[in-house]
Amino acid sequence: MSDGPSGVTAITLFTDDLEASKDFYGRAFGLPVHYEDAESAVFKFGGTMINLLRNAAVPELIQPATAASSSAGARAVMTVAVDDVDALCAILLDRGVELINGPMDRPWGPRTASFADPSGHIWEVAQ
Repeated sequence: MSDGPSGVTAITLFTDDLEASKDFYGRAFGLPVHYEDAESAVFKFGGTMINLLRNAAVPELIQPATAASSSAGARAVMTVAVDDVDALCAILLDRGVELINGPMDRPWGPRTASFADPSGHIWEVAQ
């Protein structure tokens, strides 16, 4: 038995527009909605759930902490492993996803590209 974490089960991303974000995740990643209610939509990335949560529901989840606005700038990057960054970028562009950068070879080894969801959350695909 280990006292350490066994994995990340869920990441909650706060969204300015749940419908636009839900549409974006379905289009960009080609995934169905795993669960949804009036305040959230969940997509499964392997064993990790990405929970898109309406800004109005955020205080109940994190009080007394507060959420920054989406205009405050990026504070994290979620990286997804892929077999072929260039091929996936072609698919993303075909699906209307605008790349922030890449595909490019990084000095530390991987080939990557990045894009943002409608609320400004940054995603990176890496091979």
